[in-house]
Amino acid sequence: MKTLMTILMACLLAAPALAQKAAAPAEPVKVQTLRGVDISGPEAPSDNFRNERDQGPMPRDFVQQPPLIPHTIKGYNITKNFNKCLDCHAWNRTRDTGATKVSITHFKTYSGTELSNISPRRYFCTQCHVPQTDAKPLVENRFQPAAGFR
Repeated sequence: MKTLMTILMACLLAAPALAQKAAAPAEPVKVQTLRGVDISGPEAPSDNFRNERDQGPMPRDFVQQPPLIPHTIKGYNITKNFNKCLDCHAWNRTRDTGATKVSITHFKTYSGTELSNISPRRYFCTQCHVPQTDAKPLVENRFQPAAGFR
């Protein structure tokens, strides 16, 4: 019984100190890439990426490259219930908007069955399509398109 009372007393005495430590603001976590670049704060990526204004499409670098997005998508909402891209790129909207139609390949399942709407595996556009930008490379890149491609 004496041991139990000692433990309870120690817990009661330690509780205010533990509560104060828990309420203190935590130090910001420092996040680095594998190459040691600090990407912790909101200002860190600004040198590497910025939203571009609408512009003409850039050429692709390889045959199966998904087209780059030639306009800003800042603030675009793409969730399982809504896809802002389809406001302009859906087949029934392109005549009014002048946007490129979603490729017919986006209406097929893995097995090749054609659907009446965009396949769920192709619905989240930014999995493959990214905004084009003139950002400086994060790492050295010596990629060259195949001869005769451009």
